[in-house]
Amino acid sequence: MPYEGILLIDKPQGFTSFDVIAKLRGITKTKKIGHSGTLDPMATGVLPVFFGRAAKAVSILPREDKRYLAQVQLGITTDTQDLTGKVLEKRPVQAGPEEVVQAARQFTGEIQQIPPMYSALKVNGKKLCDLARQGIEVERQPRSITIYSLSARMIRPDLLELDVHCSKGTYIRTLAADLGEKLGCGGALSALRRTMAAGFVLKDCLSLEEVQALGNGLGEKLLPVEAAFSGLPQVQLPPRQARLFQNGVRLKTDQIQIHDPGRKAVFSEEGFLGTAFLEAGELRMEKLFRLADG
Repeated sequence: MPYEGILLIDKPQGFTSFDVIAKLRGITKTKKIGHSGTLDPMATGVLPVFFGRAAKAVSILPREDKRYLAQVQLGITTDTQDLTGKVLEKRPVQAGPEEVVQAARQFTGEIQQIPPMYSALKVNGKKLCDLARQGIEVERQPRSITIYSLSARMIRPDLLELDVHCSKGTYIRTLAADLGEKLGCGGALSALRRTMAAGFVLKDCLSLEEVQALGNGLGEKLLPVEAAFSGLPQVQLPPRQARLFQNGVRLKTDQIQIHDPGRKAVFSEEGFLGTAFLEAGELRMEKLFRLADG
């Protein structure tokens, strides 16, 4: 029986996100697998993986905020903004705990961030990281990101620990480097662990070794796809309306007794059907995940 649902993986260090998918394809003999939120090889932590029809959820996940625990080595600047890169400069660290707290406050809220050269973003069809490896640096436009919360503490005079809650598109490497510059000594990311993504948290994740050991019991660990939409208001459709919905018919609000506009998770008697938008007095399908019986 093919696997369907969401598997929460604690990505190991040294693996790309694609490496994890390739490993899981080998373990499960499943081709249709997607993931949410790419992690750099040096990073570990929450990587939600979507099997079968659940893979359709990746592009429409309602929660795009993420949480990270990071360590920042102060007094050093590298070309990759982390310790995997070439050292460009070393400076003495003169900032103390109070300066660290004050500097961190300046990086909360909506801020502008310039994407790093070592990233998968494209300029004129070329990945920035490919250009960077050729020694080419191009101008990048700042992008608006949101840091919902940022706590920073010194765990030794040249090492910071950050707890970051941020929006999609935030580069923690760049945040580390920018914070180091604000402190006047430079900084480079030395460790990164994602603790939350798509609303899923680290304590619910499995290691690849645990997945391998589960064997045929892996299916019991898969979450249903509706777990990704648990924060959305629910609409329960009776059989006739469920069949109309799955055929793409827009349902009038007087047919379903729901009037509050916005995005919804749609269910029938058989279970989760998909997502929809309620607007202008109609329930319009966004994505269908299963067919109602009958």
